[in-house]
Amino acid sequence: MLHTLFASRWLILLVHRCSSQWIAVCHPFVQTILSSPQPQRMLHGTKQLLSVRDKVQAAEEEVGPLTRIIEAMGFTGPLKYNKWKIKIAALRMYTCCVERINYDEFFEKCQLPDTLNSWFLVTQLHVWMCLVRMKQEGRAGKYMCRYVVHSMWEDVEQRGKVMGIDSVTLKESLKAMTENFYAAIFGYDEGILSDDCVLAAALWRNLFNKQCEDPTVLELMVEYVRKQMQYLDSLNGEDLLLSGEVKWRPLLETDPQSILKPVSPTYNDEGL
Repeated sequence: MLHTLFASRWLILLVHRCSSQWIAVCHPFVQTILSSPQPQRMLHGTKQLLSVRDKVQAAEEEVGPLTRIIEAMGFTGPLKYNKWKIKIAALRMYTCCVERINYDEFFEKCQLPDTLNSWFLVTQLHVWMCLVRMKQEGRAGKYMCRYVVHSMWEDVEQRGKVMGIDSVTLKESLKAMTENFYAAIFGYDEGILSDDCVLAAALWRNLFNKQCEDPTVLELMVEYVRKQMQYLDSLNGEDLLLSGEVKWRPLLETDPQSILKPVSPTYNDEGL
């Protein structure tokens, strides 16, 4: 027992003495290595290239804490433009979606029946394109989008009453149109961010109600949506917020390369 204990202590002492000697010998060498300048390792990264469909996202608009509280309660905080001007511009923009579209040409080329529902399908396509463009203008643009959609539903209801549709049927039709509208927005958003096949599928489902068998018609509408979005992107955002003026490209282009930026609209202090 004592022999074992003595051997254990002797072994520990030997290990400690060897470790001390090793540190004494190696310390100058280790210190030299640590004090010498170390080569820096170069890190190489690959820059991510944006595809054709990708866009550089604009920086989020900075708002104060009071504005955040107001908007969290469901209200709209202060905007960079007068809200009444934006509302008037929203109404004008919706009017451009209705009065500057040749519906007879759409009904003929797209083989759509001349009904209120067909009119609404063509209108919602142009309203959606305006919404996509205005959402790029920050909080003021989103505020304007709300009143563009509000103007659309008021117009649809008034047209239904003028056509003599009874209140029960009109209410059911508005409910169905509302569901179709938000489903169409989702499909169109996916299509505009994807290739032409996805956009054509969205148009086939929503605009043609799955009843289009002519691929040339789908091709025409895909080209129409693409060129309209390109044209809307060329318009000045501040002019759209204050005037709401939109001039649509024709369905059939005589000169496909004639997409030019129009002269900026004029408006007075009241936004008119």
